[in-house]
Amino acid sequence: MRLRSLSTLKRPEPREVPLAALPRAITMAAQALEKAFRINEMVLAVHGESLEWYGFTLGLVEQPDFVADIGLPQNDLNLTVYAGLSAETIARFQESLPKGTLINGWIHSHGALTVKDFSRTDARNHEVVLDFVGASLKRPVAKREVPVRDLALLVRDRYAPQDLAKGTVAIITDAPITEAVILETVYGSWCFAVVVGDDGWHRQEIHYREYGILSGQARVSHGDAELVLVGAGGEWSHSDSRSLREEVERKVRPNKNPPLETLERM
Repeated sequence: MRLRSLSTLKRPEPREVPLAALPRAITMAAQALEKAFRINEMVLAVHGESLEWYGFTLGLVEQPDFVADIGLPQNDLNLTVYAGLSAETIARFQESLPKGTLINGWIHSHGALTVKDFSRTDARNHEVVLDFVGASLKRPVAKREVPVRDLALLVRDRYAPQDLAKGTVAIITDAPITEAVILETVYGSWCFAVVVGDDGWHRQEIHYREYGILSGQARVSHGDAELVLVGAGGEWSHSDSRSLREEVERKVRPNKNPPLETLERM
């Protein structure tokens, strides 16, 4: 038999039924973005120089894809061109949050740098944040067929031990059937990533992970995201500004002698 085209040898694409969508834009309270730029101003005022710093975007359990606020943890390491982030820092900060508040991403500053984009170091930090927040943000996004090349269909109490050697996968049913399709749940999670600069620019991405509960098949992706601001920037009182300055003094500190491994990663 002669085939007209190699396309006739292709296996059909596994069936996939969408269940829910992951966020494709970042919806943020306008006051949260304003807070990020005020932190930039406070860093410069306190330390006399621009430093990279990082914080976390915060949402609510009942509204996890909305950024209601920016949280500033104790930063691990702050330099003019580098800010370090660890899973331990995320865990400590999450434990300090009020009940019902969760971390849905991270935000950081490039200060006065001319690079208005995410760096290679940022890419590593994306992975750290996504690994941590994924468990609390995951949701079922699809049912996907698990293709089985040689499926053995057996009936309970009607098969012999040697029948279990048949097929690559065996399904035991309570009644005879001639065909079965296995659909696994695909879970998806995400984290927001925002970078800002001293002169008012910002850029944002969303990072995604999807995995099949049976197959373990995982897909990681990311893309640029629109920033949708909600509400208006609120008035900052003298007390608010003083509190934020004190927080910056405690949590963002320059390191004049960074570890050698940090310099090697930059």
